[in-house]
Amino acid sequence: MEEVERHRSQSRGALSHLNTRMPTSNDVTQRRDLKPAFSNNLFEQVLRRANLQAAWKRVRANKGAAGVDGMTIDEFPDWAKSGEWKRVVTELETGRYRPSPVRRVEIDKPDGGIRQLGIPTVIDRVIQQAIAQVLTPIFDPGFSDHSFGFRPGRNGQQAVKQVQSIIKEGRRIAVDVDLSKFFDRVNHNLLMTYLGRKVKDKRLLKLIKLYLRAGVIDNQLYSESWEGVPQGGPLSPLLANIMLDPLDKELEKRGHQFARYAVSVVFCKTV
Repeated sequence: MEEVERHRSQSRGALSHLNTRMPTSNDVTQRRDLKPAFSNNLFEQVLRRANLQAAWKRVRANKGAAGVDGMTIDEFPDWAKSGEWKRVVTELETGRYRPSPVRRVEIDKPDGGIRQLGIPTVIDRVIQQAIAQVLTPIFDPGFSDHSFGFRPGRNGQQAVKQVQSIIKEGRRIAVDVDLSKFFDRVNHNLLMTYLGRKVKDKRLLKLIKLYLRAGVIDNQLYSESWEGVPQGGPLSPLLANIMLDPLDKELEKRGHQFARYAVSVVFCKTV
């Protein structure tokens, strides 16, 4: 656990320049604050002060449990003011930063079974959120109109309305398909290939890959992560949509009428 403690000491109190005021926006329908970005200097955009401030506000609003370092959301501001964030930024800029492993948590699914989550540290949640805020304007506009999960301006209620609209057109049979174990089985190399088609900043691609390979700590035992995208981090939903977008496009190409929310796809058929 020395590695975990080292990460905590690296980033502690370092967000002294971040505004810790709580946001007032309603996140029931995800925000559409999309802005243009250039794929060759994305790393600098991630580390801009305004972007980090916005990332911290979103992480604080979402609350959530502590990661492997044990630091809570409430402890983070004082930790940040101690001056360590400058060291974290320097390590990010020089390529020396290493994300902490995620903490394994299991929760019950509403319909039975267990869902495994991977909870990043608050530090890594802020960094991941900052990355997501830069990448979303690049990838989201190209996503399918049939995709509704974890996207700005879209929500589950809209997915339901789309299915209802399709049924009214005469397609009376609805089939709900769940992509079982999707988050556990994402191929890292394929995901990085999809990312590399639009992201040319090698520093950012390297950092994302480090997050994918950060590993998991479960009952104090460390496991490497050679596949999968842990559910629980701010970046995971966007990466999942990037991975599933080719599926959406193939379904469209074949003329299927459907709505996808995260890993759940509802097909509507006439027979």
